[in-house]
Order: sequence, then C-alpha cells, then structure tokens
Amino acid sequence: MLAIDLTGKRALVAGVSDDGGFGFAIAKALAEAGASVCVGSWPPALGIFLKLLERGKMDDSLQLSDGSKLEFERIYPLDAAYDTLDDVPADIRENKRYREQGDFTVRGMADRIRQDFGESGLDIVVHSLANAPEVRSPLVDTTRQGYLAALSVSAYSN
Repeated sequence: MLAIDLTGKRALVAGVSDDGGFGFAIAKALAEAGASVCVGSWPPALGIFLKLLERGKMDDSLQLSDGSKLEFERIYPLDAAYDTLDDVPADIRENKRYREQGDFTVRGMADRIRQDFGESGLDIVVHSLANAPEVRSPLVDTTRQGYLAALSVSAYSN
C-alpha cells in the first residue's frame, strides 16, 4: 500500500486490459491509497476485459487490503496510436472490435473524461501502455518499424 492518502483524488491509468500487467498493479495501488480509479483499455481487448470483470474472473485480484473490492469508476476504450478519428485507417474503424467503441482515440477519451468529470476531472494520470505490433517479439527480432511504432505509442500518447 502507498504510504500516502489519495482520498478524494481521481486517477486515470491508461493501459489496463487484464490483471496481469503493471497498469493493473498501479491502479490497485492507487485504489489502496484511496483514489477513485478510471482506466483506458485497448479496444481489441476491452470486451474480454469487461467479461472477465462481469463474470468475477478477476475478483481475487480486485480484493483490496481492507476487504473491499476495487471498482473502476470508468473504463474507457483507448488506442493511443491515434490522436483523432481522422488518424484511424478505415479498416481499423470498420473492425468489429473498434466499430462499437465510439471515439477510442486520445482526443476521444479526453473529451469523454471532460464530459464525465469536467475540466479538472483528473488529479493523476499514469501511462502504462505497452501495445505495439511486435510487442511480444524479442528486441533483437523487432523490426525498425515495429520498434518505432512502440516508441510512438509510448511517447505521443501522453
């Protein structure tokens, strides 16, 4: 548990789609410290993530030290590779995992957060994105294009 009190603070952790990554661990630590936690989740993984939550498959992982359960205040679709919908190629926009998500871009998520909480709706933002075309490849097997894509998602999604 963090030795700080974040009661009354709202956090966004971008890059949570399951309970196995750094993003989830950070979200849980923020909740343990008293913050309300929202997450941004990659659209192709969002449906699975929501089903895991709905079916209780993550209940053990969601358990907080005080016996309560971590409840995400909001879960937003987010593909940080795209700043606006104009940047999204047609084949991605038409993909069934994206099509139903509304505006899943960085700008879209920012607009939804403003709608939900107002201009000063976030106190804490955590960047925990790790998605790119070759994210599972060993570094020495990653192409220049794959490396630059990963760097771009990380650097330009803040």
